[in-house]
Amino acid sequence: MSLVEQLERIDDYRWRIPRDERRGMRTDVRVYASKSILEKIAKDASLEQAANVATLPGIVGSSLAMPDIHQGYGFPIGGVCATDMSSGVVSPGGVGFDINCGVRLVRANLAVGDVRPKLRELVNQIFRDVPCGTGGSGFVKINPKELDHVLVEGARWMVRHGYGEPRDAEYAEAGGALDDADPGHVSDRAKERGRPQIGTLGSGNHFLEVQYVDQIADEEAAQAMGLAKDQVVVLIHSGSRGLGHQVCTDFLREMGAAMKKYGIEIPDRQLACVPTQSKEGQAYLAAMRGAANFAWANRQGITHFLRGAFKRIFGDSTQLDLIYDVCHNIAKHERYEIEGKKRDVLVHRKGATRAFPPGHPEVNPVYRHVGQPVFIPGSMGTASWVLAGQEGSMRETFGTTCHGAGRLLSRAAAKKGRDLQSVLKSLEDAGIYIRSETKKGILEEIPEAYKDVDEVIEVVHNAGLAKKVARLRPMGVIKG
Repeated sequence: MSLVEQLERIDDYRWRIPRDERRGMRTDVRVYASKSILEKIAKDASLEQAANVATLPGIVGSSLAMPDIHQGYGFPIGGVCATDMSSGVVSPGGVGFDINCGVRLVRANLAVGDVRPKLRELVNQIFRDVPCGTGGSGFVKINPKELDHVLVEGARWMVRHGYGEPRDAEYAEAGGALDDADPGHVSDRAKERGRPQIGTLGSGNHFLEVQYVDQIADEEAAQAMGLAKDQVVVLIHSGSRGLGHQVCTDFLREMGAAMKKYGIEIPDRQLACVPTQSKEGQAYLAAMRGAANFAWANRQGITHFLRGAFKRIFGDSTQLDLIYDVCHNIAKHERYEIEGKKRDVLVHRKGATRAFPPGHPEVNPVYRHVGQPVFIPGSMGTASWVLAGQEGSMRETFGTTCHGAGRLLSRAAAKKGRDLQSVLKSLEDAGIYIRSETKKGILEEIPEAYKDVDEVIEVVHNAGLAKKVARLRPMGVIKG
């Protein structure tokens, strides 16, 4: 019987694949999806990957699949897995190659009517000021010793050195830096790749979008976040660039060789893992935290140069305030009540966003009465959403929700038979101006390549993981 045939409906937004000992599963799989989304999910290998995750030693609770789930490396993208902190494993595949890929939302003291007449001028200026593309050297020049400080201090280092405003780091998850990062566990090759790339977007699905607030769904939460209808905002999506990719590559190789030593057998070598408390596990976590801090520094650099671009076009009175910054590729030590007992777990979030509820002590005090801000990009031709974390996430998903719309088409399928000029015209007809480093950067990311973000949001909203706050529409897009 296939995994799709084994699916059991819990309710309109939850499904379950029972534990199957013949597959080596130690737990079940919980899928968050509507019936129509589930039909799309079933077309790739992501459910099989979620079942493989359920075989990991020390897994706690279910292997979780968000509605944006799609096939990834080892773990599905849109997957969540918690392992026991003392007896479980850590798997780089549960974080991904782009460590701390994440999003931050910046609000401007401008309305859509202020920006529309100068949109092309603004997008072209941002395109000059924020480098993008596969290589992409930025304007932040640091030496190797300074890079080590960035790996420890993250966004805080950037702010301290003039690349931001004093409040910026406070409005990022973990204050813009994870504790216990150790640059000594980041390879020289990773550092070489990352050092020139602070303040750069990168390529693939990374982007910077000038947007406006199209719809307010929750007045109280929107007011707490400083959002109003027709207000201009900017959504930044980038990660740890070549440094994070190399960290993942280095440790996948090391863990693949070490599994035999620890007697670990897995159904997919891409799930390479070691005990969390092992020498290799602790080294990976120390390096991963450094890469995560690099990503926060990177998005902070982008924000700094973005502010400069806005001021060049709209004058020195233009103000861009960071609403929040959240990552969606990370493994973090957290504590939850599980079956009536408090347990320390390592939560792997791969293409999944932390969504802590109102009252949680780790939520910035400004937002604590409404819940942690969550940003869910759709596609460059549709919409994105601002959400706020809800209590259901703590009960069911280790404080987690989705991270985007989720791909429907592979990059190759998205490009097949597409004409660049036709894509650009359809975007322009929708009032969207785009600049990209490459033709590929546009064609791979066409709106049709993604699920309907509104449908994805309905699932997490109605499942009680995160609530709708505001819908955002794109006006200007910059891609690698």
